[in-house]
Amino acid sequence: MKTSKPFLAIDLGAESGRAILGWLDNDILKIKEIHRFPSYRTQIGEHLFWNAPSIFSEIKNSFRLASSEDVAGAGITTWGVDHAFIDKNGILICLPFHYRDTRTENIMEKVFSLIAKSQIFKRTGIQFMPINTLFQIYATKIQTPWILSSASKMLFMPDLFNYWLCGAAVSEFTIASTSQMLNPMGKKFKPRGSWAKDILSKLGIPINFLPDIVPPGKKIGVLSKNISEETKTTRIPIYSVCCHDTASAVFAIPASGERWAYISSGTWSLLGKEIEQPLINDDVLRHNFTNEGGYDGKIRFLKNIMGLWIWQECRRQWESEYNKKFSYVELGEMAAKEKPFKSLIDVNNSMFLFARNMVEKIQRFCRITAQPIPKTIGEISRSILESLALEYRMHLDNMQHLAGNIDKVHIVGGGSQNKVLSSFTASSTGRTVLCGPVEATGIGNIGVQMIAAKVIKNHNDFKKIVARSFPVIEYKPEDQARWDKPYERYLKLKKLSCVRSDSSI
Repeated sequence: MKTSKPFLAIDLGAESGRAILGWLDNDILKIKEIHRFPSYRTQIGEHLFWNAPSIFSEIKNSFRLASSEDVAGAGITTWGVDHAFIDKNGILICLPFHYRDTRTENIMEKVFSLIAKSQIFKRTGIQFMPINTLFQIYATKIQTPWILSSASKMLFMPDLFNYWLCGAAVSEFTIASTSQMLNPMGKKFKPRGSWAKDILSKLGIPINFLPDIVPPGKKIGVLSKNISEETKTTRIPIYSVCCHDTASAVFAIPASGERWAYISSGTWSLLGKEIEQPLINDDVLRHNFTNEGGYDGKIRFLKNIMGLWIWQECRRQWESEYNKKFSYVELGEMAAKEKPFKSLIDVNNSMFLFARNMVEKIQRFCRITAQPIPKTIGEISRSILESLALEYRMHLDNMQHLAGNIDKVHIVGGGSQNKVLSSFTASSTGRTVLCGPVEATGIGNIGVQMIAAKVIKNHNDFKKIVARSFPVIEYKPEDQARWDKPYERYLKLKKLSCVRSDSSI
């Protein structure tokens, strides 16, 4: 029976970060959370940033808390698109901008005036969103060009923390693939694709700061001597795991065959399907799907959906207004008691992308679209959850048309614990929903390290270990026909919201 030393996974999410130890015990994967901390976003003047030094202090605290263990390796996962710049001396030039900073509003139109949208998609295969790295960097070029002229390397968030841990100024493939700056065509392994330098050049963006790209599952260094001494740990190997959190979560899904899709459910809902080759054509562009990188050269063909962000922002607002804490379980129970399908919102409308006044935005959307205005916490919560389930149905149907049949949907991440949304999703889509593991991102992080360290032979063996180590909860569709008319109504609402300007919505 296999046993192993523990591996350390640092999983950074948009709301919080956590440190998880994982080890094999008689061929069962055991995990233990040893540290949880906020993600430290900070508003300075008109702009929103990540307080990267504060996050890094928590990462070092994680190593310190693991110092009593004989840790065999460590890896970091984060959200996509956000990045930092370091100068020729390796110094951080400025705090990384948060992807929800409003500097990228209307930036896509400026880019499309210089290079055709279809040309960008043909080269990168990535869904168009104003938060994508390409548009963020063009905003930097316009507003703060001195950052680019001073930059020696651009590093995505996990790459930055890896650099601070071990000195390797490289970019891992799965995180680089979220940028809309990588061409996934061409060579498949070690790693797949290359930077789309021609796109950057046409936009007048320097290419000298683009780092080398490494595949997931590569040892990129060891913990620096200074940090090792500071945290009282050994010189722990640092691995490039699937550094994009969704890629790590997908790696941990204990699925087999090809007729399944996934939803990595958290602040964002990443709804996708693993495929062998990038799918880049006019239909994919029309439906605004994306081709991001996965383990072993695979492609995560997916759609970014606003996810639980809208609900998170409402909860933040309610807790401030009522001076009371609300759990998501409590909010879900309130939603379940409300009348079905009273009011629906287009969850992917750009008006919901940025923070603040989310309750008012929902009410405004309903007012403009001539629907009853939800007022109570339960009514608003039900509106969000039903709308999400209908959004999932639309994209699953489109994905099935583009990439093959889908019989089951695996939901992983924190959102997999949401019983109301999981039940709604099964009934709305008419597909079996399998929920778990919850800590899929951390588990996938640990799994890639274990394979790299030759503790586990390959990915298939790891999936079997996950299947016997963590429970999966099944939801079957119930009365799907009841969702058909609301679905037709939802599609009409989406068309209506698309033809209106953001200011009118």
